[in-house]
Amino acid sequence: MAERRSIHEIWISAELEGDAGVDDIVTIAHARRVPIAYVAKAKVEREARSEAPQGVVAFAADLPEADLGAMLRRGRDGAPPFLVAVDGVTDPGNLGAIIRSCDGAGVSGLLIPQHRAAHVTPTVAKASAGAIEYLPITLVPGLPATLARMKEHGIWVVGLDDAADRSVFELGDLARDPICLVLGAEGPGLSRLVRERCDVIVSIPMLGGVSSLNVSAAAALSVYQVTAARSAGVD
Repeated sequence: MAERRSIHEIWISAELEGDAGVDDIVTIAHARRVPIAYVAKAKVEREARSEAPQGVVAFAADLPEADLGAMLRRGRDGAPPFLVAVDGVTDPGNLGAIIRSCDGAGVSGLLIPQHRAAHVTPTVAKASAGAIEYLPITLVPGLPATLARMKEHGIWVVGLDDAADRSVFELGDLARDPICLVLGAEGPGLSRLVRERCDVIVSIPMLGGVSSLNVSAAAALSVYQVTAARSAGVD
């Protein structure tokens, strides 16, 4: 468990009392002295605020926001920073899936604009499969200005756009340097100001009849491409 924030209380649907499926939750809660209440299923579903709740809801402290300065200085385990920024992604399911892929690929931090973008909600948390508890995430007031700040720290800013001539598979040594991948919004893609702040624009080759990938699928492919390039560069 990440243990980045405390759990105040856990509600479990009354019909699940004694169910083997929640035994681990109950055991861990008792070990950590977290109160458990068995309540009506409808009450759990109202509080869950996500689609298809599974009968358990935990009341936790707010998720701590990561320090942007620390993100720009170092990556995971001493590696160069490996960041991802989302430019206007508004679908909570997409954001959750992006967070899950970023955590799995070893991304060291995710940047989300404060305005006109999805933020971490119960739906995002569920779609991330718990990855929000591990991936450092910070909100930035203006993404274009933050990208300009990255350049001052020697971080390459690489935007993804369907119309780019250069492929994400051609990043080469750039992927081993401090890097930030920028993903555009569903539909419109990168905004003009964000695109202007990018050092390089790359695309994902589409060899079939469909012209583009969903933003969360594009994120998964792109972050693992950087991870593969970095792994290949390890002696």
